[in-house]
Amino acid sequence: MVHHSGSIQSFKQQKGMNISKSEIAKETSLKPSRRSLPCLAQSCAYSKSLSQSTSLFQSVESESQAPASVTSVSDDKAEQVNAEEDKKDSVLKCSFADLSEFCLALGKDKDYLDESEHANYDRSRLIKDFVPKDNSESKKKLPKNDMNYIASSGLLFKDGKKRIDYILVYRKSNIQYDRRNTFEKNLRAEGLMLEKEPAIANADIMFIKIHIPWDTLCKYAERLNIRMPFRKRSYYTDQRSKSTGSMHNYFRRLKKWMSQNPMVLDKSAFPDLEESDCYTGPFSRARIHHFIINNKDTFFSNATRSRIVYHMLQHTKYENGISKVGICKLINNGSYIAAFPPHEGAYKSSQPIKTHGPQNNRHLLYERWARWGMWYKHQPLDLIRLYFGEKIGLYFAWLGWYTGMLIPAALVGLCVFFYGIFTMNASQVSQEICKATEVFMCPLCEKNCSLQRLNESCIYAKVTYLFDNGGTVFFAIFMAIWATVFLEFWKRRRSTLTYTWDLIEWEEEEETLRPQFEAKYYKMERVNPISGKPEPHQPSSDKVSRLLVSISGIFFMISLVITAVFAVVVYRLVVMEQFASFKWHFVKQHWQFATSGAAVCINFVIIMALNVAYEKIAYLLTNLEYPRTESEWENSFALKMFLFQFVNLNSSIFYIAFFLGRFVGHPGNYNKLFNRWRLEECHPSGCLIDLCLQMGVIMFLKQIWNNFMELGYPLIQNWWSRHKIKRGIQDASIPQWENDWNLQPMNIHGLMDEYLEMVLQFGFTTIFVAAFPLAPLLALLNNIIEIRLDAYKFVTQWRRPLPARATDIGIWYGILEGIGILAVITNAFVIAITSDYIPRFVYEYKYGPCASHFEYGENCLKGYVNNSLSFFDLSELGLGKSGYCRYRDYRGPPWSSKPYEFTLQYWHILAARLAFIIVFEHLVFGIKSFIAYLIPDVPKNLYDRIRREKYLVQEMMYEAELEHLQQQRRKSGHPVHHEWP
Repeated sequence: MVHHSGSIQSFKQQKGMNISKSEIAKETSLKPSRRSLPCLAQSCAYSKSLSQSTSLFQSVESESQAPASVTSVSDDKAEQVNAEEDKKDSVLKCSFADLSEFCLALGKDKDYLDESEHANYDRSRLIKDFVPKDNSESKKKLPKNDMNYIASSGLLFKDGKKRIDYILVYRKSNIQYDRRNTFEKNLRAEGLMLEKEPAIANADIMFIKIHIPWDTLCKYAERLNIRMPFRKRSYYTDQRSKSTGSMHNYFRRLKKWMSQNPMVLDKSAFPDLEESDCYTGPFSRARIHHFIINNKDTFFSNATRSRIVYHMLQHTKYENGISKVGICKLINNGSYIAAFPPHEGAYKSSQPIKTHGPQNNRHLLYERWARWGMWYKHQPLDLIRLYFGEKIGLYFAWLGWYTGMLIPAALVGLCVFFYGIFTMNASQVSQEICKATEVFMCPLCEKNCSLQRLNESCIYAKVTYLFDNGGTVFFAIFMAIWATVFLEFWKRRRSTLTYTWDLIEWEEEEETLRPQFEAKYYKMERVNPISGKPEPHQPSSDKVSRLLVSISGIFFMISLVITAVFAVVVYRLVVMEQFASFKWHFVKQHWQFATSGAAVCINFVIIMALNVAYEKIAYLLTNLEYPRTESEWENSFALKMFLFQFVNLNSSIFYIAFFLGRFVGHPGNYNKLFNRWRLEECHPSGCLIDLCLQMGVIMFLKQIWNNFMELGYPLIQNWWSRHKIKRGIQDASIPQWENDWNLQPMNIHGLMDEYLEMVLQFGFTTIFVAAFPLAPLLALLNNIIEIRLDAYKFVTQWRRPLPARATDIGIWYGILEGIGILAVITNAFVIAITSDYIPRFVYEYKYGPCASHFEYGENCLKGYVNNSLSFFDLSELGLGKSGYCRYRDYRGPPWSSKPYEFTLQYWHILAARLAFIIVFEHLVFGIKSFIAYLIPDVPKNLYDRIRREKYLVQEMMYEAELEHLQQQRRKSGHPVHHEWP
């Protein structure tokens, strides 16, 4: 066959399609799985005439003119058409000449390897490494999307033929008949088919079942640029040098071991995802002959059908007027009370899954993912994506990746903690504090506090040492590097998933405008520079003014948080003397601990109360901005919620870490708030114990609260819904859509709450990890539970959410990067200011016994506690006591020439702290940048594979279109040319 470069180029410009791929490049073998064989067989037989392909389409179009009688073309009819075409062509031909060699090679044990790269197009490299597996390895296929299964689950119209793609719910007692009638009439005019059916358990509830026929599916699939499979994927292998042979064998052995790993799921229990082994392209009715249509009932997946129906529901009018559009507004004004795609059936079965197989995808997800017994298993991400869509699939992929990366962080943090336990008794500082029986500390409050012996804080000193020891600096550097590695390798993991899930060419430009945006700015249009079509446009002045109002609201809420923190600080100042004079001896002895504990609990209650207000205000501010697309709306809303809750959660922690005990003055000259309340001092053992208490309590209580709200609250609500159903009605007799109606709807903000919870936890895990090395361990334990909680909630307690598409985790990645940068700065300040690491370091090398000389075995911190405490004359307090008391500071003694002035050691320590912050930040940021540079965002083999397959796809499209035109010439009697006409 002759190729003309000019003709090819012109075809690519006119007929070319943007093609993406949908399978992970396998490291050890490029042989296809059995699930690719249906696509493979079709690719050999797919060259059918346009008249045949369009005849199927036209037959349904003619039937759709009478909506009440629309039925899908039966499989028997399709087989008859295929048989006639087979007789006409005598043999099944591949779409281009060289595929015939591959068809003949099926069943032969032969590998096709690339020997060299050629400058010209080499069709011998289209199909490589194809060895069909033995039939004995074939597994049972889940009857997903099979009409027999759909009929058995009851997800059909009353005629038993048309499947249910979406459900609308309204109350008969609602008087908004006109809006509903107009809306439903417009839906029928758009090509949807509706059927009403009353609820069994509630006479006031009416369900509207929606079915989208074939012609409407094709029309909107083309309009929305939905990518559909059109050809079996082509594989190739590069010529590898002998030096990589040993490494290849190593990975092969590693993969063999991984297959025996008990954490790996048994793949034989999962369905064949046939579409993942095919090239995909934007669907086009004019090129319908390009696509693999084995069965029109299963060509579009359930997720795709639901997305198309939802798009139609969102863009259909219910009244005259540009803004009277969309199912969301109808739900808000009460015309309808719910709209959701139905689940595929029950998630439980009376028959065991091992012997009888799964009843549906939902049942399989419950048994292999959502059950608590699966807590140690890997997640079936492909099945999650198939059932819930790519957006939810990416969330669980990210959550699983984050949880797995927490394992090394938790182990290192645990080692640092155990290092503190094993060396606690040998700590020179703890020993000196515990032995200081004759050292009296100055009173920590004005009235009710008495002199306290230093050894009374022995336990606090030992507990502080657990979190403030020699491993603290190492762990802070490790966690900063860990955060970078986590984010960089997630980018690689995301690129692999987007390749696997056919999302590489899916871009945000393919998103449609929000109906609210169109309704607001329909009079202001401009040409879209990408599509070249006019669309509503928001003027810059209007956008800036709305952003200013939104930013003002954000600052107002942040100031409200700071006010709440200030109120808690005042509370601490007021009640600390009350706890110091408490009747209970335990509380009186540990009054500082009681003050901090009560303040933490009150602060947590304030945090939870303010979160409710934040959500509503953030929702109003985001709607005020009128974002253009749903992604912009979600990103704007997520950023506001993150800022609100991050400040809300961490403001009190920042106060304790960097302000508590820093500006109290000294005995005899204390600073007071409003000239009334003396500012709070740190415990004699330091402020780190207060910081650990604040972090531990908030992190623990918040995780418990979140888990209850995520699972416990829906469980109670669903139980109450079932309780209200009549006792004589069993769940088995209720149709699936009514059972779904009794479940809880997914949060209106989608996955925002799930991401927000994990991102805030990531902040707790990294920002103050120098003060609380057990944070990664608590996060790991919580996430192991969180994955199964979310899985159980999605599968059993929530209605099925709309299967949405996404290529990444959105704005959350940028937020995670910002948290990583903030974590480096914060940990540097915690080590330098909050902990005693720098004062001990300065004493050890400047003022201690090892300052002038060093002898092996000598303890360089000997005398540190006495050196860190200043003297104060008790007679100056006017309490009738004489002698000296001690307090934590570096000030001159009463007998010095400049009593109570800062000593030279104070300035040395201050300079060392500033120097440490600068050196620590530059060192860690340098390491982070170097690691980020070393780790590419896309694996090299995947990058080469994507570029290679783009080239092959363009050639395949050229060959397919050329052969189709040649067939048309044969039928019309024109001469056939082996080149582009």
